[in-house]
Amino acid sequence: MRLIYLGTPPFAVPALERLIATGYEVVAVITQPDRPVGRKQTLTPPAVKQAAIEHGITVYQPEKIRTPEARALFEPLLQSVEVAIVAAYGRILPGWMLAAPRLGCLNIHSSLLPKYRGAAPINWAIAGGETETGVTIMRMDEGLDTGPILSQRAVAIEPTETAGELTVRLAELGADLLLESLPRFARGELQPVAQDESLATLAPILKREDGRIDWTMAAPVIVNRRRGFTPFPGCFTLFAGERLEIIGAEAVDGRSPAGAAPGLVTAVERDHFTVQCGEGTQLLVATVQPAGKRVMSVRDFLNGTKLKAGDRLDS
Repeated sequence: MRLIYLGTPPFAVPALERLIATGYEVVAVITQPDRPVGRKQTLTPPAVKQAAIEHGITVYQPEKIRTPEARALFEPLLQSVEVAIVAAYGRILPGWMLAAPRLGCLNIHSSLLPKYRGAAPINWAIAGGETETGVTIMRMDEGLDTGPILSQRAVAIEPTETAGELTVRLAELGADLLLESLPRFARGELQPVAQDESLATLAPILKREDGRIDWTMAAPVIVNRRRGFTPFPGCFTLFAGERLEIIGAEAVDGRSPAGAAPGLVTAVERDHFTVQCGEGTQLLVATVQPAGKRVMSVRDFLNGTKLKAGDRLDS
């Protein structure tokens, strides 16, 4: 079977590698342009581009796909293949792209649709306290992850798992499910099933400010958001006007001091400090990263700062 693959980040690499290894003819890869990365803003190719080049596959990196020039280039290319596979490409495809391949476009989505439609389903599933998620293979339409479902597979979210860790697992799960579903779909054995719109939720693209701690939230909610926002955008607060990343933390039982407002440092011990959160809960912080410095234990952090009980964070 001839196909075109559209994807960008590391999540999309396992499925591409498995398609190639299984004998599918990947005619071309379409991915995002190279982007500046890191403090030095080094121009870096997407992970999918690197994988495609290793296999000698032609790579296209259009800055825009909703232009007459893009249509003139890609429509005939897409019409020459049976199917297009999309995995975290990063753009909503126009109708002419969806209609061009003989069997349409299939998407590997990292949630159990219709829950968590959008750009960051893994992050928001963890941040929302879900204990289960999964992957969905769907036939794409012009909506935001609204296409009919071909197959799904669920997996438990581990209690301490971060978004970065779960992404690796779901990438492999998505590759497995795609390789099982694609031949069955081509033979007409999988019938698309419409999504239940009443169950739909959104997982919008993450912004840096999403990682800023709202201390009025309960401590378990903050812990889940820290896991969901690792590695990006992180989980941070302000202390003495400077960003303080919270790396290692857990919700703890204990009686809150009378009148303690959210964000108040309630205790400072040798190797941790606790912060008052919403609903009478407290967060124990054991590992931090001050602005411009390395990740460190609270013990090391306290050697260089004057944090004390009664201080306010994010004030």
